[in-house]
Amino acid sequence: MAAAPPLRLRWRFVQPDRIDVSDDRAQARTPHAADALIEVRGLRTVLGGKVIFDGLELDIPRGRITAVMGPSGTGKTTLLRHITGQLRPDAGSIRIDGADVTALPRHALFALREKIGYLFQNSALLTDFSVFENVAFPLRQHLDLPEELVRNLVLTKLQAVGLRGAAELMPSELSGGMARRVALARAIVRDPTLILYDEPFVGLDPIALNQVLKLIRTLNDTLGITSILVAHEFAAVARVADLVYLIAGGKVVARGTPAELTRGDSAWTRQFFGGEADGPVPFQYPARDYAADLGFPAGAASSTPHTEPRP
Repeated sequence: MAAAPPLRLRWRFVQPDRIDVSDDRAQARTPHAADALIEVRGLRTVLGGKVIFDGLELDIPRGRITAVMGPSGTGKTTLLRHITGQLRPDAGSIRIDGADVTALPRHALFALREKIGYLFQNSALLTDFSVFENVAFPLRQHLDLPEELVRNLVLTKLQAVGLRGAAELMPSELSGGMARRVALARAIVRDPTLILYDEPFVGLDPIALNQVLKLIRTLNDTLGITSILVAHEFAAVARVADLVYLIAGGKVVARGTPAELTRGDSAWTRQFFGGEADGPVPFQYPARDYAADLGFPAGAASSTPHTEPRP
């Protein structure tokens, strides 16, 4: 009896483009260009007595890179926490593929999070773990895989970000750009449907910035991932984003492609993208009367006579 031919295994990574929070076996469907993966409706959030969102509404298109921008303190990171269910809003809904995140039971919320990759502001690498173990961490925590498969998956993702040769380095031996790329490899190690980038460009030199921008664009195009990018650097955002939302005062004040916002003539876009000091976004954080804080009668500061400098 002739011996059976050796079994040949071919690896093929399949990227689902829909999240099914009721079943881990999400099936891929062909996305429509105008199909929204995430729908935010009437979102209202109050933290510490301060209104963060006041009826916020936006759509995140499937398979695209959407940037969320705005002045500091406008709730951009808070929005990401709402999307992952870490923070419940006071009112409104956030639907991911039709499922309202604010109403999901605990087990369904955890199933949803397993399909989301998150790149933290400071990379958040585990300092006592090597680069390899940092990327392997989500696999070891959530899956029971053979060690050989874990190794192959980790090295594949490190190769994708150009750091396979740094697998045995410790976080303290990495530059800022390298740490950000390791964090990106960890964020994609389970082939997520959605990736959230929280300030991915902070502290990067021009070379590292170009590398990260290229990676974000390449990952999105090759894997069909839906990406949400929170950032302040409009020049960088304009190179990768398909759609940009500008948030201020708890609402969306501008929306469009980077080119459309560049040509925009609203006071919001002029001030934020042009870096103007004067505009609808105040420089001073809301505070009590300045004179009263200094111990003078209220309004005294504004009534202080002004002396013209001598020529």
